[in-house]
Amino acid sequence: MLISCGDALIDFVPTQNADGREAVMPAVGGSCLNVAIGMARLGAPTGFVGGISTDLFGRMIADHATASNVQLDLATRSDHQTTLAFVRIVAGESHYAFYDAETATRSWTYRRGSIPFANIEALHVGSTTLVNDQGAAETKALIADALMSSTISFDPNCRPNLVQDKPAYLVRMAEFAATADLIKMSDVDFAYLFGEEPYRQRASALLGQGTSLVVVTRGNNGAIAWHSRAGQIEVQAPMVAVADTIGAGDSFQAALLFALHKQRRLARQQLKDISADELRRALSFAANCAGLTCTRPGADPPWSYEINWSG
Repeated sequence: MLISCGDALIDFVPTQNADGREAVMPAVGGSCLNVAIGMARLGAPTGFVGGISTDLFGRMIADHATASNVQLDLATRSDHQTTLAFVRIVAGESHYAFYDAETATRSWTYRRGSIPFANIEALHVGSTTLVNDQGAAETKALIADALMSSTISFDPNCRPNLVQDKPAYLVRMAEFAATADLIKMSDVDFAYLFGEEPYRQRASALLGQGTSLVVVTRGNNGAIAWHSRAGQIEVQAPMVAVADTIGAGDSFQAALLFALHKQRRLARQQLKDISADELRRALSFAANCAGLTCTRPGADPPWSYEINWSG
């Protein structure tokens, strides 16, 4: 099984009413839940770990995840409120306003030894859960249990408007990166974390500390990856009619993990040994899945019947 741990929330995505006035539409989201949904829809056995409310919005989240074949037996249900995020699109980028005080996601705790990691091929972590102290501490405990047997996937998916102490946040992100076998970040994330440092220079440093694969996604400009054995690989983004970019990075991450899983290259040693051709196929598939997600509003990653994985 593949599992994703972190945020599950409701995005209020921009739309228009019948009079053409600006409106918002609720849609299930949360970066880590999106990754779980993306992997499950493509056909990987997938579970979600994190807090989901029992309120109206929490039931929407649970129903959506279950309909997408995500297993929720590892999730924690509580009567805390659901996190809400309001989205605006500015210059092609999604900007968020979060309402996340004392929510089910913020209140989630990890019970040591509760997950059979010997049966978990990969654990994905990242995004808003890692901004607050409790979420970061609980996720670190989770990773500590997973490290011996599971590949660790990490996407910082930075949300600067939630960060109150940037220097401390940068240290925290570096700590999570140091535990990861696979790191994916957008070009916007990279700029927030590393400024104008060249991609190759930072990728080399991350590979030098033990990470096997570093990927930077660049929207319409495709993605670049650096691998400890296969070297640097670049893939192009498909040309699509963009509805919005919400969930595109999560769809890329999900599809990449799925493709590596299908190639039997996701386990730690197998990921270290992947060939350049195998990695290129996985990255191209991920870019195509992200492109398809961009053609429809909200975080709506593709199903296996919509996009072909040829291996």
